[in-house]
Amino acid sequence: MHLGLLALIVCLGNIPFGYWRSNVVKFSTQWFLAVHVPVPFIILLRVFSGIGWAPVSFPVLIGAFFSGQYAGGRLKIHLKSKSPVWSSSCLIRDTVRALQDASGRGGAID
Repeated sequence: MHLGLLALIVCLGNIPFGYWRSNVVKFSTQWFLAVHVPVPFIILLRVFSGIGWAPVSFPVLIGAFFSGQYAGGRLKIHLKSKSPVWSSSCLIRDTVRALQDASGRGGAID
């Protein structure tokens, strides 16, 4: 797998975790989990992609990791300022609520 594709996967995969992280108290247990839960998955991606532990991959993947965390946090802040629907720490749940609200179902999750 190409390093650029792996970096894109890492970045996109970290957006939900950055979204979660931005809605909890800094240095709390949830904050720690939001930052560290993706790490084992990134290690598995490194191993199974064939990239391994090539020195050039470290700055690229670390940058992708923090870019995804940052993007998720900024997304949460932006969406929360637009509507109270975006109130949980879960990007998927908030997206479902917003879609239900837009379709006239009142934002309730079944």
